[in-house]
Amino acid sequence: MGMGALSNVVQGKTEYPWLGGLGLLAFNSLYISVVWSSFNPRLRDSRRPLVALGLLTAVTFAIALGFGGSWFLFFPLLSLASGTVRALRGKKLALWLIALSGAAGYLSGWRHGDPGESFGIGYGTFLSGMVTATVLSLFDTIQELDATRQELARSAVEKERLRFSRDLHDLLGHTLSVVVVKAEAVRRLAPRDLDAALAQAADIEAVGRQALTEIREAVTGYREGSLTTELDRARSVLEAAGIEPVVRQAGPPLPPQAGALLGWVVREGVTNTVRHSGATRCEIDVHADDERVRLTITDDGRGPVSSGADPAAGSGLAWLRDHVPGRGGAAADREEPDGGTGGPTDPEADGAGGTADTAAGRAGPAGGTGLKGLTERLAAAGGTLRAGADGRRGFRVTAELPVGTGDRTDTEELTR
Repeated sequence: MGMGALSNVVQGKTEYPWLGGLGLLAFNSLYISVVWSSFNPRLRDSRRPLVALGLLTAVTFAIALGFGGSWFLFFPLLSLASGTVRALRGKKLALWLIALSGAAGYLSGWRHGDPGESFGIGYGTFLSGMVTATVLSLFDTIQELDATRQELARSAVEKERLRFSRDLHDLLGHTLSVVVVKAEAVRRLAPRDLDAALAQAADIEAVGRQALTEIREAVTGYREGSLTTELDRARSVLEAAGIEPVVRQAGPPLPPQAGALLGWVVREGVTNTVRHSGATRCEIDVHADDERVRLTITDDGRGPVSSGADPAAGSGLAWLRDHVPGRGGAAADREEPDGGTGGPTDPEADGAGGTADTAAGRAGPAGGTGLKGLTERLAAAGGTLRAGADGRRGFRVTAELPVGTGDRTDTEELTR
């Protein structure tokens, strides 16, 4: 676009060719300065591009009005440079291009008296700057999207690490609780009933092997719970702890997703009953129909029975009042000192039951396996989880879930 003016200077067709040459040198230098500073990360947000653009504008008007003809083609080049300046993006740039293109078209028509050339100069000036700004804005948007994608990827990795650590924490806490309970049973039974003690020892071995299998599956991301398996484990653990188990199950088979969620509820409730309730009887009822399934865990616990127990460890209702969403339903209205399947509050209980850390607010949308985390996970699947005193000086946990859970939530998210 500047070759015509350069040719006129070289051929001597321009009055005062030395002045025209200086004008070309000044224009090219300022044009390069504007574009270079606009793309330089250290300078593009400073005032340098604007100052250089102001000087370039003055030089453009001077050489166009002074020499006329092909020198008016420098207005589209000025517009191109304007489109690179970040400080003029948006409404400011639109107003600037309208004013610049209007002035260029008017001055061209005034100098040459040709309406067609006047329109061409004005239209070319406006279009050059607008296209440049649009293309550069698209590049900036692409860079922002790429940065956002990388940040989301990092966030996903962090969430997955947190989920895995919580999952492993809960899994090992439950398994170690079972091992401790059965080891105590072996110690009690060994002096008077060797066969029963050996049976409990065999259960410890089986639990350990199963724990290894679950840990391997957890590492590969394919671990899924099973309600039937958890009910069998619950019966075994309760018997070993000297608690009478009553398990009732009615209705059609459940989908794997619903069974996985309810299996976590059984595991959490029974673990807390064994460790903190001081109960002598625990009832687990599962009733399913074509639309919903209801799980109820009820014990007759009255808190820790040993005088040396940590008082905080047995205050299941108080713990639920502070940690379960909705403040534990009936637990919020009846502040009793005793509790059953209420979660632990002391550090040791947290390590075994896998509830205190998770339920204390660290659980994300996916939840954990503490009562609060399970409440969030069931809510995401369209279900509910309520916990509180059952009116018989015991404790009750009730979970309801649509049978069509698999259609509501991703299978992998539910099993996690």
